Amino acid sequence: MAYKDYYDVLGVSRGASDADIKTAYRKLAKQYHPDKNQGDEKSAERFKEIGEAYAVLNDPEKRKLYDQYGHSGQVPPGAYPGGAGGAQGADFGGFDPSQFSDFFQGLFGQAGRRGGGFAGAGGFPGGAGVNLEDLLGGGIGGAGQGRRFVQNVEGELQVTLQEAFGGSDEVINVDGKRLSLRVPAGTRDGARLRLAGQGPGGGDVLLTIRVLEDARFDLDGDNLSTSIDVPAPVAALGGDVKVQTIGGAAGNLTVPPGSSGGRRMRLRGQGWPKKDGTRGDLYVRLNVTVPAQPSDEEKELYRKLRELQDK
Repeated sequence: MAYKDYYDVLGVSRGASDADIKTAYRKLAKQYHPDKNQGDEKSAERFKEIGEAYAVLNDPEKRKLYDQYGHSGQVPPGAYPGGAGGAQGADFGGFDPSQFSDFFQGLFGQAGRRGGGFAGAGGFPGGAGVNLEDLLGGGIGGAGQGRRFVQNVEGELQVTLQEAFGGSDEVINVDGKRLSLRVPAGTRDGARLRLAGQGPGGGDVLLTIRVLEDARFDLDGDNLSTSIDVPAPVAALGGDVKVQTIGGAAGNLTVPPGSSGGRRMRLRGQGWPKKDGTRGDLYVRLNVTVPAQPSDEEKELYRKLRELQDK
């Protein structure tokens, strides 16, 4: 696949603010979300590109490195511990995808959606393609001297908001070793998981969980928020509408008569899991809608309504 500039992917300028980047991501993620484009491989690939671009440009350090090395044409020696850079002659002029992608997948841990880059404790943001023996300077095995380096390694694991909510089973690769782990339900962004004794030489694997932003739900403390389209007649006269919760079930929301667009309503106990076993709330914003192509009967009813309002 041809290389695409991350700024172009999100449709923002290189001087875009963090808020602009976040807004662009939300808009595009909502448009290309798999739930709205089931079976559309192009939309799925676009959604993946959008998430990858946002993961880099939303992180100040990653964005700085991307701006510096992604457009300078040559990565200087030592810029990327583990061998990447001028020492390997990694020329990124013209954004050759076979070189550029490998570099940033290593540098930013972008091994697919999951990330999964590892580095020695206190080291750099490593990548899935980096050999831990290179990171340790040949320390594993002591360059044939029979010594064993016990080393803790650190990395990040990306999960969706739904996976963080309900928990998920994951498989990661550390130094060629496949490790299984369970992300607990209710995990929050920045949470740390430890796989004791699973690192090189019996060290620990330390994982930082990164929860991806969701196009449909926002998490604020223990509460979630979302929006729902409500037909104008229901908003005017009142009625029940279905609201998709983060757990997948459809909750029932009773809209009072005379509700206007932008009104926020609450579904109790449909938010994020708390430590005490209860859950926060789900706040629903009402978007009042009218038919894009009203039928003749609907047009006539709207005309009558307009006449009543003009009197």
